[in-house]
Amino acid sequence: MPWIWLGGAIVAEVVATTSLKLSEGLTRPIPSVVVAVGYVTAFVLLSQSLNRGMDLGVAYGVWAAAGIALVATIGALFLGESLTWVQVGGIALVIGGVTALEMGGAH
Repeated sequence: MPWIWLGGAIVAEVVATTSLKLSEGLTRPIPSVVVAVGYVTAFVLLSQSLNRGMDLGVAYGVWAAAGIALVATIGALFLGESLTWVQVGGIALVIGGVTALEMGGAH
C-alpha cells in the first residue's frame, strides 16, 4: 500500500515541476496554482507512504529518480528541451543507484 501513496506523490511532483516551467517564473496564475497545489500534494502523499512503513531512503530515492526521469522525458517530448545520450546515461545511473538501494534493504 505505501507504493500507491508514493506513486501519487511522484505524479503530483512531476505535474508541479512541469507547471513550474509553464508558470514562467510564477507570473502565470493557473500554472502557479498548480505548482503550489502539486508540491503540497506531493509532500502529503510522500508522508503517507512513510507513515505506512516505507523506509525514508527508499521512498525518497524512488521519488527523486522517477521524478528526474519523468521530468526530463516530458521536457524533451513536450517542451522542446534537449536530452543527450550523456543525460540519458546519467538518468540510468540514478535509477540504477535507487535500485541498488532498494535491493540492499530487502529482507
